Amino acid sequence: MTAKIFRPAKTAMQSGKAKTHLWVLEFDQEEPRSIDPILGYTSSSDMQQQVRLTFESMEQAVSYAERNGIEYRVLPPKEATRQIVSYSDNFRFNRIQPWTH
Repeated sequence: MTAKIFRPAKTAMQSGKAKTHLWVLEFDQEEPRSIDPILGYTSSSDMQQQVRLTFESMEQAVSYAERNGIEYRVLPPKEATRQIVSYSDNFRFNRIQPWTH
């Protein structure tokens, strides 16, 4: 039984950073999923995939995994690098790309 510990990224459907400060422990898939031949649904008998535990810090998640004998790997969070651009830069005289409508 292995698990991954990570901090979820902001979803594309929200502008705020709610629920991105928590750390999550999710179990990895142990059995392959099967497709129902009649209806075409995908199913699995692995119930550990439904478990998603949240923690306030990475240290709490790691100590939980160690106490319960769970093999784990920690995925470091990816911080967004954004270039700050001003609206007035669209109207500069030394613009790199030509102005088009």
